[in-house]
Amino acid sequence: MSSLRLRLCLCLFLLFPIAISSVTDLPAFREAPAFRNGRECFKTTWSPEDRAHNPSAIHIAMTLDAIYLRGSVAGVFSVLQHASCPENVVFHFIATHRHSADLRRTISSTFPYLTFQIYHFDPNLVRSKISSSIRRALDQPLNYARIYLADLLPSAVRRVIYFDSDLVVVDDVAKLWGIDLGHHVVGAPEYCHANFTNYFTSRFWSSQGFKSALKGRKACYFNTGVMVIDLGRWRKGRFTVKLETWMRIQKRHRIYELGSLPPFLLVFAGDVEPVEHRWNQHGLGGDNLEGLCRNLHPGPVSLLHWSGKGKPWLRLDSRRPCPLDSLWAPYDLFRYSPLISDS
Repeated sequence: MSSLRLRLCLCLFLLFPIAISSVTDLPAFREAPAFRNGRECFKTTWSPEDRAHNPSAIHIAMTLDAIYLRGSVAGVFSVLQHASCPENVVFHFIATHRHSADLRRTISSTFPYLTFQIYHFDPNLVRSKISSSIRRALDQPLNYARIYLADLLPSAVRRVIYFDSDLVVVDDVAKLWGIDLGHHVVGAPEYCHANFTNYFTSRFWSSQGFKSALKGRKACYFNTGVMVIDLGRWRKGRFTVKLETWMRIQKRHRIYELGSLPPFLLVFAGDVEPVEHRWNQHGLGGDNLEGLCRNLHPGPVSLLHWSGKGKPWLRLDSRRPCPLDSLWAPYDLFRYSPLISDS
């Protein structure tokens, strides 16, 4: 009888290997509590079929994949917990076909009351435009999905907040949503008087044609993991095409080393609506090589961002956390973890 059972199990594995692996590849999470609107909130509903702009909805875009899923879930949980009108928050998740059905089930079971939509991002759209950078995670196609939000999201979504999957929000996201972008396409915490020498290669600086792209513009760095984007202006200005142009130049001439950030600097640096620095306390994951512990920047905090190599869930699991990782831990809904890690 035991031999028969063994043969049966083997047959099932051979017949359904994809189904079995797709379930075991993803971690499981505890169900989040239901967060309800306060009395001051105007209750709204949203559907991807809506053609009219809904001024009461707050739209947030994030990527979803197996490796960063634990961070994404913590990020969503943090937004809902601190939102004054959590039922008005709409999440737009960008994912590739791999794991997409399981990712939908994971989000639905973890956040049963969440309004969300998952959009398919085709990796082939950028695969030929990506060149290797200093860290493998920066070369993944989903890292470039933020460039295509205006194409992926419905036209009725005129504004969106983009969040990376390694951050938590500790303030009401409505405050970030409500900033006035003025005539700008993108709003983000920026850091002027930056030294752009480190962001581009010697080949970039030795070419008059390349470096002239930054001529007459303020040297203002901004982290693309937190952005408020006017999608209407983005579409009208065809900014996806402008970013793709620099990606193609990079593929031929190797003018930078840092993944998807430099094209944004080349297109938007010095032309970003400044947002308070409290909305992106970034760099908590250290640099892109060692991921060493770092302290908070001076000033108030509304968002903690573990950009860099070190991720809080990996450091906590290894029992070698940094002091600030304890600020991420309360938003961790994970139940168990498979053997998936970033490198």
